[in-house]
Amino acid sequence: MALIDTLESAWYGNGRAPWWTAPLAALYGGVIRLRGTLYRRGWLRSVRLPVPVVVIGNLTVGGTGKTPLTIALARALRERGCRPGVVSRGYGGSQREPQLLGDAPDPAQVGDEPCLIRAGGVAVAVGRDRPAAAQLLLDAGCDVLIADDGLQHYHLARDVEVCVIDGVRRFGNRRLLPAGPLREPLDRLRCVDLRVCNGGVAEAGEYPMQLRGGEAVALDGGRTQALANFAGHRVHAVAAIGNPRRFFDSLRGHGIEVIGHAFADHHDFVAAELDFGDGLPLLMTDKDAVKCRRFARPNWWRVPVQAQLPDAFYAELLERLDGLRRETGSPAT
Repeated sequence: MALIDTLESAWYGNGRAPWWTAPLAALYGGVIRLRGTLYRRGWLRSVRLPVPVVVIGNLTVGGTGKTPLTIALARALRERGCRPGVVSRGYGGSQREPQLLGDAPDPAQVGDEPCLIRAGGVAVAVGRDRPAAAQLLLDAGCDVLIADDGLQHYHLARDVEVCVIDGVRRFGNRRLLPAGPLREPLDRLRCVDLRVCNGGVAEAGEYPMQLRGGEAVALDGGRTQALANFAGHRVHAVAAIGNPRRFFDSLRGHGIEVIGHAFADHHDFVAAELDFGDGLPLLMTDKDAVKCRRFARPNWWRVPVQAQLPDAFYAELLERLDGLRRETGSPAT
């Protein structure tokens, strides 16, 4: 965690990156350019599916809100009569072969984010081989696919690319990993179809997105209460997400006194790590809650959020999908 803190301070603050990050960033950039060339010339093959594929991703490491956007987009497509499915690598899980998730998936096996998406009733398939996982969704009757965190996974061909941007941290120092937070050079942004700005102030050409949540749900049952009920009280807040500070700050925005506990993204919790010995309430993200329900206590609460975007975002995306339908005859919308 100390190294991560040092790097993030250099990426997003006034810290200085260790000297060895510069040559590694140059090497990383060379690998990215070579890989792109191999795909463009057809020496590495992208698999194209018979239904539209929407990729949601980002240019930076860490959380930007991709999963809430994936859930919101799947819901919007279902409301319009589509049968969406979500394909994910299943990061953090032990599953290697493609698998279609059932109604009660194990996050240790398939990853926390796929479990969270599946809880919304959406078909989800995981696997390192994304085209093979996507085929499971086609076999299940899906007519439009969403690739969660798939912007850099070119083996699966895509029809629409959506890039999610952290509206507060943006692109940090704009350098490639590990000297900076970028997975790809910043000019990659010009190639995506839609840009979404999560929080902060959306810039020209970006659709604003806000993550809204005003209630807490008990992990050991269906009890709910307003977050406002925790205002003025001390709580422990746990987050194993890409940007824990966003969660802690959101709770503080409700007047809650937060004792923050940040863990590495996708951390696999054990009960002892969450025993703080003082009886205070414990609040956590939905993503973390899927891994903690089996040993939950009565004063542990999850804080669900929903991605809110302007209607114009869905209108443009659906227009693009309709264009694909007219070209190929696919029942995308």
